[in-house]
Amino acid sequence: MRILVTGATGYIGGRLVPRLLDAGYRVKAMSRSYAKLESRPWHNHPNLELVAGDVLNAEDIDNAAKGCDVAYYLVHSMVAGQENFETADRTSAQNMVKAAENQGVKRIIYLGGLGFDNPALSKHLRSRHEVAEILQQGTVPVTVFNAAMIIGSGSASFEILRYLVERLPVMITPKWVHTPVQPISVSDVLEYLMDCLEVKETMGKTYDIGGADVLTYFDLMNIYARVAQLPKRTVIPVPVLTPRLSSYWIHIITPVPAFIAQPLAEGLKNPVVCRNNEVTQVIPLKLKSCEEAISRALDRILEHHVETHWTDSGMLPIEWSQPGDPDWSGGTVFEDERQLIIHAPVEQVWNTVAQIGGDTGWYYGNWMWQLRGTIDKLIGGVGLRRGRRDPEKLMLGDAVDFWRVSVVKPPEHLALIAEMKLPGNAVLEFHIQPAGQGKTRLNQRARFFPKGIFGMLYWYSTALLHNLIFPGMINGIADAAMTRSKS
Repeated sequence: MRILVTGATGYIGGRLVPRLLDAGYRVKAMSRSYAKLESRPWHNHPNLELVAGDVLNAEDIDNAAKGCDVAYYLVHSMVAGQENFETADRTSAQNMVKAAENQGVKRIIYLGGLGFDNPALSKHLRSRHEVAEILQQGTVPVTVFNAAMIIGSGSASFEILRYLVERLPVMITPKWVHTPVQPISVSDVLEYLMDCLEVKETMGKTYDIGGADVLTYFDLMNIYARVAQLPKRTVIPVPVLTPRLSSYWIHIITPVPAFIAQPLAEGLKNPVVCRNNEVTQVIPLKLKSCEEAISRALDRILEHHVETHWTDSGMLPIEWSQPGDPDWSGGTVFEDERQLIIHAPVEQVWNTVAQIGGDTGWYYGNWMWQLRGTIDKLIGGVGLRRGRRDPEKLMLGDAVDFWRVSVVKPPEHLALIAEMKLPGNAVLEFHIQPAGQGKTRLNQRARFFPKGIFGMLYWYSTALLHNLIFPGMINGIADAAMTRSKS
């Protein structure tokens, strides 16, 4: 059996692909970025074919579906800046249907969202339901799994829960904290997606999937506090906090931005509980309790074994940041470049650079970085709290606080693209070269491509801070590398 996985570098797709490979299936992994696919630890598996393509492009998905028996449809358009996400979702689903029919795909498997059809349903959940309907209108049988809140290390839902409980011993919350929910462990979601391949009865069926417990978000908070060995949290529900206001509060307190938090919050204002348990009759799993799911997710975080993260999705905006264009096509570019010879081997310097951000910090003036992250949050940016998926290892496309990895070539080159709110585009690069006799040359370069007069003013107004931060950062990296080299 040959299987196409769309959204292969997303949160679910990035975990499903290696499991399919381990089970002996031949897999085509599709993502908009071939480079991101190549950076995944499973990229060179002998039964894997990497395919770069966009489901919005009918030709791309048609080519990807060639020779495939099954297609997993794991994409949606809930991304920043996507105003017409409903249209994009609709077009992508229609392209999937046509490609499956053209290429003789025998079935489609789709992971949607659990929620009752009513006028109060969020736009994003309505769009997920519409995608299921479009897929089912084709001639290829579709298996639809509608999942409630997914609990797993790195999931957006779990990150919201984790940060709210850990940061706020007393919470003023919306009244939906007492609405029934049925969360499900990400490992159980993956089991359903995997097991249905060999269960023919699931073809052409729609299933609600949830975990072993039906409880409230208030209960979830207390369970998390107990598992994390925190005091019980005080929750004060009030009726005036709408999902939109809640999303702004979540945006400030947690790493999850408002555009993702709002549909998640809206999804909780109505009961999010399985309407039937038919799936348990055809795929009899031993479902995890919420306490087990939370404990497992926390263990993965503490073990630094977060396979995928909610920040993984999305295309890398790297075109503008690549060197080579003459003077960036005539545009103004501001640069701050520093170089040091460090008395430490190349591998040690690389390891030090590759651990930048997250819990390690920025090697100098962390309070200034934190202040910039707070300002970014307040003006609608991603802020500094996204942290890192892994404290030591980086993959292409990883989030690093309010940066994103655009180049990672150990032990030579690391480039980070800024995703904070800026009147322009910024990139921070590190080049590492041997300098002989156990020494290493580290080149650090920050580049800023301003947009209009405000971009120019921004660079000049922050020049004093840059003259503190950038030399401090490269010296801090050197000190840390030499210290680690001696230990």
